[in-house]
Amino acid sequence: MTDTLAPSDEQLVPDADGRPTVVLGGGPAGLTAGYLLAKQGRPVLVLEAEDQVGGLAKTVEHDGYRFDLGGHRFFTKAKEVDALWHEVMREEFLLRPRMSRIYWNGKFLDYPLNGTDVIKKLGPIELTRSFLSYLRAALFARKGNEQNLEEWVSNRFGKRLFTLFFKSYTEKVWGVPTTEIRAEWAAQRIKGLSFMSAAKAAFFGNKGNKVKSLIDQFHYPRFGPGQMWDTMTEEIERLGGEVRLNAPVHKLHVENGRIAEVEAGGERIRPGAVISSLPLRSMVGLLSDEADAEVAEAARGLRYRDFLSVALVLDGEDLFPDNWIYIHEPSVEVGRIQNFRSWSPWMVPDPSKACVGLEYFCFAGDELWTMKDEDLVKLAAKELDQLGLASAEKVERGYAVRVPKAYPMYDADYAERVEKIRAFLESFGNLQQVGRNGLHRYNNSDHSMLTAMRAVENLTSDTAHDLWAVNAESVYHEETVADEQPYREAPETPAMAQPLASKS
Repeated sequence: MTDTLAPSDEQLVPDADGRPTVVLGGGPAGLTAGYLLAKQGRPVLVLEAEDQVGGLAKTVEHDGYRFDLGGHRFFTKAKEVDALWHEVMREEFLLRPRMSRIYWNGKFLDYPLNGTDVIKKLGPIELTRSFLSYLRAALFARKGNEQNLEEWVSNRFGKRLFTLFFKSYTEKVWGVPTTEIRAEWAAQRIKGLSFMSAAKAAFFGNKGNKVKSLIDQFHYPRFGPGQMWDTMTEEIERLGGEVRLNAPVHKLHVENGRIAEVEAGGERIRPGAVISSLPLRSMVGLLSDEADAEVAEAARGLRYRDFLSVALVLDGEDLFPDNWIYIHEPSVEVGRIQNFRSWSPWMVPDPSKACVGLEYFCFAGDELWTMKDEDLVKLAAKELDQLGLASAEKVERGYAVRVPKAYPMYDADYAERVEKIRAFLESFGNLQQVGRNGLHRYNNSDHSMLTAMRAVENLTSDTAHDLWAVNAESVYHEETVADEQPYREAPETPAMAQPLASKS
């Protein structure tokens, strides 16, 4: 990297009390905060519990093979986020073609949908049923008072399309019935899409990229998303900040309504301010001396969906040309399959080998989560064979990676619990929450980074941004602020219209 990223004054400018801003968590949000503070010459310390930065968006490497924990597209209409990505990655930020399909009922459907393909694969009888179901919903459904995801989707796309393309995959991702997922989550994830817009895109294309998820290109670092966070870490340190790995936070100490000390790695650090991307449940635990019984109970009640990825190296050519394939097949447990070479040729070092990642959704402690790595590899190989994608005998080796608290869950009680925790955390004058788990909101990486940008502005520019409103209130949504539209990440939930879930 060149010196063009250096602050105008190379000497660190201390906060008024001379103490650093301490950032809890070295994922996209935490590193963005650290980077922007370091650029301004302010003392900053980023604490990361693991031995690698990137959080949910890191890239794992084994034997030269690189793989994502879900696959992460870099696409955004938030101009400042896009500018930051390019500033950090420069020529290493590749423009890649998007290709994905849905495996449904033993067939592959093009995704985004192609009208001719849909007619051929579904057949006239099923298409007629789906259209009549949609008309019934359009004429009689009462929109705006839905309580759960099933009601929200059925009222907009019809019960038949919901059953065919939303229900089984969504329940596989979340591990609970769709009646237990709040309607506002669906509204957030498939905002701006309708049956007619999806049908129009299927038959006439998606000119202008007005349908958010149907882009045909995205940016991607040459060596995976982890390269973004590794480079950002190098820049923070070059600019005088510090990123400390293997540094889990054990306790937060409070004095006079402020975070006075951060206890991490056997050391007590006195911060000027704290920016945290740690899960809300963890934050309440770190402040257990201050939390009353009601707040502690709210934190215990927050739920998360966990995730694991099994990367398989196979002898021979790539199994398919897609970046990823959605598996709408209840007979197997895998939810989606990545083809890492299609993301970037540099992810797979041997041209005579293929490398794919099979994604499984689970709860920490359940049968999948506790399965031995070698058994997970066997399961993934068997399911590849069962789907007809590759013979299990071609699998040479595999690697399993577990990702705890990957997705904050929107169950019936989450909103009330989050409000109680938010009020508690906002009582500390020098603490700000950012990122997906820091706000218990299913943000993508660009919006997580946007919360960090706003937090830094609150610290350095005397602004008063409501970080909980980013990607939640209309002031931050795409229809009123055109340059803050989100991009989509994995694992999406493909349907006749729009994916319902994503990760980074």
